[in-house]
Order: sequence, then C-alpha cells, then structure tokens
Amino acid sequence: MATTFTWAVSQLDRETADGYVFTAHYTVNAANDTYSAGAYGSVGLDRPDTLVAFASLTEEQVIGWVQEKLGGAEKVTEIQDALQVQLDEQAAPTKASGVPWSA
Repeated sequence: MATTFTWAVSQLDRETADGYVFTAHYTVNAANDTYSAGAYGSVGLDRPDTLVAFASLTEEQVIGWVQEKLGGAEKVTEIQDALQVQLDEQAAPTKASGVPWSA
C-alpha cells in the first residue's frame, strides 16, 4: 500500500499593521487505502527582509516556510517516517489490551 502524505496550513497568526505572519499552524496527514494518521504543529516565523502581502501568500509558499523552519528535508522525512510507523502499527499491531477470560 502506498502512503500519501499531505501537508496543510490550518491557521496563520499575523500582525494587522503590515501582514507579517509570525506563526504558522500546520497539519501533516498520512493515509493509505485503509489507515490514516496525522500530526499538528506550530512554528514561529522570522520577519523576512521583504514582506509578501498577506493576501498574496499561497499555502504552498507557507508550507515551504514551515518545512524550512522545522529543519528542511531531513525533518520532513522524520515526521513522515513517524506517521508511517503509526500506519504500520495500525496494520499489524504489536501491542494489545484485554484479559484472557470472559466476564
């Protein structure tokens, strides 16, 4: 089963005076044909030398900022690998709860 990873921006916090986005809230979802897992996080963003108008921002652009701030491709891979582990555990559990007798 192939896993699809989807990064999205759920919220941006900005200064109203100039539109500077100082925090990006993001989600990462992993899904295959049967299972899904997700993660949520927030990152603080540094003020750039040149601001992009808030209305001109794209989700892809902000996702790029988030991934860069997290640590680039290596951290993106770590996050996606951790979600894949969750999917693998759902498909083939290694832990269980319960009792061997019936009530």
